[in-house]
Amino acid sequence: MIKVELKDGSLLEVEDGSSLFDVAKNISDGFARSVLVGSIDGRLASLNEKLDGDCKVNFFKFEDAEGKEVFRHTTAHIFAQAVKRIWPETKLAIGPAIDNGFYYDIDLDHRLVPEDLEKIEAEMKKIVKEDLSIEGFEVPREEAIKMMEDIGEDYKVEMIKDLPEEEHISMYRQGEFLDLCRGPHLKSTKKIKAFKLQSIAGAYWRGDEKNKMLQRVYGTSFEKKKDLDAHLKMLEEAKRRDHRKIGRELDLFMIPEEGPGFPLFLPRGIELKQALMKYWEEIHREDRYVEIETPIILNRSLWETSGHWFHYKENMYTVKIDEEDYAIKPMNCPGAMIFYKSQLHSYRDFPMRVAERGRVHRHELSGALHGLMRVRAFTQDDAHIFMLPEQIREEIKGVIKLIDKVYTKFGFSYHVELSTRPEDSMGTDEEWAVAEDGLRGALEELGMDYIVNEGDGAFYGPKIDFHLKDCIGRTWQCGTIQLDMQLPQRFDATYVGKDGEKHRPVMIHRVCLGSIERFIGILIENYAGKFPVWLAPCQVKVISVSDKYNDYANEVMAKLFDQGIRVELDSRTEKVGFKIREAQLEKIPYMIVVGEKESSEKNIAVRSRDEGELGSMQINEFISKIDKQIEERENVEVEVL
Repeated sequence: MIKVELKDGSLLEVEDGSSLFDVAKNISDGFARSVLVGSIDGRLASLNEKLDGDCKVNFFKFEDAEGKEVFRHTTAHIFAQAVKRIWPETKLAIGPAIDNGFYYDIDLDHRLVPEDLEKIEAEMKKIVKEDLSIEGFEVPREEAIKMMEDIGEDYKVEMIKDLPEEEHISMYRQGEFLDLCRGPHLKSTKKIKAFKLQSIAGAYWRGDEKNKMLQRVYGTSFEKKKDLDAHLKMLEEAKRRDHRKIGRELDLFMIPEEGPGFPLFLPRGIELKQALMKYWEEIHREDRYVEIETPIILNRSLWETSGHWFHYKENMYTVKIDEEDYAIKPMNCPGAMIFYKSQLHSYRDFPMRVAERGRVHRHELSGALHGLMRVRAFTQDDAHIFMLPEQIREEIKGVIKLIDKVYTKFGFSYHVELSTRPEDSMGTDEEWAVAEDGLRGALEELGMDYIVNEGDGAFYGPKIDFHLKDCIGRTWQCGTIQLDMQLPQRFDATYVGKDGEKHRPVMIHRVCLGSIERFIGILIENYAGKFPVWLAPCQVKVISVSDKYNDYANEVMAKLFDQGIRVELDSRTEKVGFKIREAQLEKIPYMIVVGEKESSEKNIAVRSRDEGELGSMQINEFISKIDKQIEERENVEVEVL
């Protein structure tokens, strides 16, 4: 008999030769039907893998990351099998699971078109119905090469030859289909019932433009059709809300051909950015932050001290000045260390909360660039907090409360993840224990739920990440709190303690919004361009019925402008209905129409984007109404999918 320890610590005894699936059935038939993959002593394994001795096992369902990955990787194999059935001459490259789906790269002379995807899906459905058992096995390296050569899989042969240290190669078979793969996979093909092939793209073999261009097919799969339908609906909604599309329509920003990855904010985009930054300034002032601005370019010596020159140089833009190497900063923290060391410090100075809206530049690959979400130049709402060890917990709690205040203001829900010490880390056991205890204790004292990512911290310290959820269910990692025990040592940062001796301060890196540009992209998509009044680039559009009333329209606009309201005038010789429809398409919160009646009575006709016609009112009455919305920073209700 084999003794099996389950996740909860309980023990089961099963017969020799039992599989993971047998263990699941031993728990219950219902449980066995619900699990997709398991692990044996921490190693992921297919459910049909046999146990060879006492061990610890765990099981994963679709809602687990491990379950999703194996489910979608298996779908990729079913896709490849379907393609080979339709076009036997196809040569297969790689087909991994990715976030929200999978892809497979294939070498096929026939150029795939969208109609072909329907044909492939139909064949995939047949494979699912065949309920093919998926069997994993290992063969000697030379035998694996011959097997792949015999079926004409040149790319697989190349991959095997690039793994000379592997004595045995892992293969998976389902029916007539054989693929080189580490696995694991589902037990059979019958589980994959809800899938969709989504798009066709080109991809160089191994990402090298010197190699052949292959065809890449993207797809996704879910355990239940309703979940697939919800995901596809979300993708359609995301396409409608694409910040690049809305950014063009609302004249917020552009990415010039002359500067790929370097956003150019237009006047309306700057109004939006400044409104966001005004809020940022206020909440940081309330929490007693001071603000600095560090140099954009600093010399090589600094980046060597920080470690970036040796570990991050490929992502940095460098330049020679007076025959000396310099770099455009990819991070703000070394500049913050220069600021800290510019003066002597006492324990009485702490905590020091130092904020910076720091412009940074990072060399991203052109294929990774995506509107405002992935750029080469952006502004981080950084802060570096210097403190005493005993102040860690309270300072962490203060940052958490600030981040919560911001996300709540925009109506975002979020979850928190705590990442602990990785294997490759710097610092002593004692330092890490103090650091992790400070982060964990702060979360628990605030009564916050959190997920622990064991071993996923930065090499210099543990961290807390905030993952906000937008109205269509996507999550974005924005806020982070990182406790750094190494940079103060690298820069020999000290303070004079109560004992008159020099000590090392504790340092926190912290961002709330993250990249300002990226956060604006998230806001554009979350609101679909329909910003709350306080954020709207143009808060009021004054519309003149005809040229005869332009003088009064200008008078109204000037009065609103003098009150600090962001206002524009539409005095074009177009029909008033056309102007109103255009203002609605621009998602402007308020439209003020002035004609003969308004001009003679010295009032205004107000139309609200959110409330419809508000009728006639005095200008001062309207100013009071909009001022209240701006002052209180009222949010708008966003439909949640």
